[in-house]
Amino acid sequence: MAERKVYSIKDINRYIRMKLDSDHVLSDVWLRGEISNFTHHGSGHMYFTLKDESSRIRAIMFASHNQRLPFVPKEGSRVIARGNVTVYERDGQYQFYATHMQPDGIGSLYLAYEQLKKKLDQEGLFAAERKRPLPRYPRCIGVVTSPTGAAVRDILTTLRRRFPQAATVLYPVLVQGKGAAPSIVKAIRNLNAMGEADVLIVGRGGGSLEELWAFNEEAVARAIAASDIPVISAVGHETDFTIADFAADLRAATPTAAAELAVPHAAELAAQLRQQQRLLRQALKRRAQRGRERLAALQRSPVLASPRRHLVQHAQRLDMLRERLGRAAEARQARARERQAVLHHRLERYSPREGAAAARRRSDAARRELAAAMRARLADKRSRFAAELKALDALSPLKVMARGYSLVYDEQERHLIKSLNEVQLGDLVVVKLADGRLDCQVWGMKEEAKDHGEGRSGTGV
Repeated sequence: MAERKVYSIKDINRYIRMKLDSDHVLSDVWLRGEISNFTHHGSGHMYFTLKDESSRIRAIMFASHNQRLPFVPKEGSRVIARGNVTVYERDGQYQFYATHMQPDGIGSLYLAYEQLKKKLDQEGLFAAERKRPLPRYPRCIGVVTSPTGAAVRDILTTLRRRFPQAATVLYPVLVQGKGAAPSIVKAIRNLNAMGEADVLIVGRGGGSLEELWAFNEEAVARAIAASDIPVISAVGHETDFTIADFAADLRAATPTAAAELAVPHAAELAAQLRQQQRLLRQALKRRAQRGRERLAALQRSPVLASPRRHLVQHAQRLDMLRERLGRAAEARQARARERQAVLHHRLERYSPREGAAAARRRSDAARRELAAAMRARLADKRSRFAAELKALDALSPLKVMARGYSLVYDEQERHLIKSLNEVQLGDLVVVKLADGRLDCQVWGMKEEAKDHGEGRSGTGV
């Protein structure tokens, strides 16, 4: 019988975990249920159970994921959670690891809201550097909202009360329903094309997420961001946040707050103006008083009491200064003339003409000496050359050959033949004479006796 394989508990739990982790459904799944046994641990992790009418599953959400939740889960909350199902090997229990969570009941709208918000934020549509400041004293305010309802009344009443000098252009639109988003986009674009408004208020009163959804549409957000006119978003109540709020240049908690942000308070401005007028009058009075006191002091001064006496003193001082200036100018000119004479004398002493003449004389003498030395050296060289030429001529082989001698070379005239051992009978040789050459062939050889007069004989050449 074949031996059976026995697994440890740890091995089988690990095997089950690997199976669950490789399942494409369980690796990314959405669950709907009610939270029970909720514990928010000191480490930040959340431990709870998700249950419905017929079943339950243990769940955990780590701190790295739950710290980004837009709401605080609690016991009994109904939620939709996203995550994966796997086995906790130590206990051998499968459980749900949540990575995202949202309150149940909002469903796809909430998902769409979060996805669009993330997308536009990554594009930089909500960046702080894109926000424009509101005009301090607008001449015209454009209002994009429903022509009925409390929101438009609150906005118009607040604008008239705070700053009646500014004109108001109401562009009526749908604020909920299927055609609301295109209506809002058209209003923003038309008000920009008209170019009359200095600031726009876009909004409506409070409501549910579904009722406010027109202000979460991508087209509305992009129209607000593309507006050349600064936009104040005033949608819903203070706790309501829409995509339009993030795209606008400024968010107002309520429509009334939007009107207060759009214009200054005329009464406050008038009070500030009166205060500035009072401060200005006081400053002018203080300055006039200081001017009068200074004028009185000047009138009492001796200069104004008898100005001629002071003018005479200044005229006398002016004459003295003029005389001193004349003397100083003459002394300066005299010193300049003396310095010029000294410099002229120095220049004459070191005149370049004398130096050039002396240099020319030295150059001529050196040239003559050089020519004489070259002639003497040339004569000496010629004499030595003639003597060496005579000695060389005396040693010339041509002189020897002129006395009847000749030179014998091999056929190629490369080797001078000095011994009988260097040729053989029949060899061709070249005999050079004083006045020419002979091409000969060896027909015989005779060796001269060296020690006892013996020799080797043969035929002649």
